[in-house]
Amino acid sequence: MKDVETNVSKLRAMHDLGVKIAIDDFGTGYSSLSYLARLPVQVLKIDVTFIARMSQESNIITVVTTMISLAHSLGLTVVAEGVETEEQAAALKRLGCDELQGYLISKPVTFEQIAEMLHNERRPVRLAAWGGDHLTKRVARGFS
Repeated sequence: MKDVETNVSKLRAMHDLGVKIAIDDFGTGYSSLSYLARLPVQVLKIDVTFIARMSQESNIITVVTTMISLAHSLGLTVVAEGVETEEQAAALKRLGCDELQGYLISKPVTFEQIAEMLHNERRPVRLAAWGGDHLTKRVARGFS
């Protein structure tokens, strides 16, 4: 990120307007621990590459656990990207992940599809919620 200080002030102004700021694809590319300390973010999104490898590599579970713990210590909400299986969802719940994103919850939809789902009672909206010891999907109707 070029000119971090200017961007920090812009992000703070957006935050003051009620916009939540997320660090996407955390753990890969340009995401950096220094950004966690400097940027006014509220959400940390763990990259799909970590989620996909959790069941295959024990070291990855340690890394994901550390990311979740670090984010929570900083008061951030944690979102796991690319969740595709109930096994992944259950493991992330045990690790304390706050939110899930991926095909297990919903396939990608356009803005228009979301608007239609929210405004048309005949089109159910799939929401995910933790229920007991498992992830449950429920149908919400009547958004206006």
